[in-house]
Amino acid sequence: MDLLWTCSCCGEQYDTLPFAYALDEPDLWRSVPEGERPYRGVLGTDSCVIDAKNYFIRGRIVIPVIGSKAPFIWGTWASVSQKSFERFGQLWDVAIRENEPPLPGQLGSDIPIYPATSDLKCNIVMKNARRRPSFELEATDHPLAIEQRNGITIDRVKEIASSVQRHSK
Repeated sequence: MDLLWTCSCCGEQYDTLPFAYALDEPDLWRSVPEGERPYRGVLGTDSCVIDAKNYFIRGRIVIPVIGSKAPFIWGTWASVSQKSFERFGQLWDVAIRENEPPLPGQLGSDIPIYPATSDLKCNIVMKNARRRPSFELEATDHPLAIEQRNGITIDRVKEIASSVQRHSK
């Protein structure tokens, strides 16, 4: 498989192709002024609470890559109810939790290379102990949902890498 790609932003050529990108916090967290964050919420590696009323879980949007055994992964956040957030916490250390029913949620972050992704409905599917859950997007005509449903080509992975590089500058 050819993993060589050229960044459309800077023209630089790379011989390794990332198959995963992650957002460090939900969008709402970034909107809280830095000085207020210690009083208004808690941001952990896998969960976030803001103003004791906004609850977020970190997870993965897994997208099959056609012709590859490795999937493409977006690490992102989902907004959930307090009840779902508490259930997620109760199950975090449980060894076998993948048979747990999915939790309802909505994406809590915009992935910059797509039309708005915040508020896309998803099912949060548990993985076994201490592994981040998968977010299965509702079957809509949003490009991200279509990619998750149908898979993407290696050329699309290269296009994503180039777009992410451009957005990070």
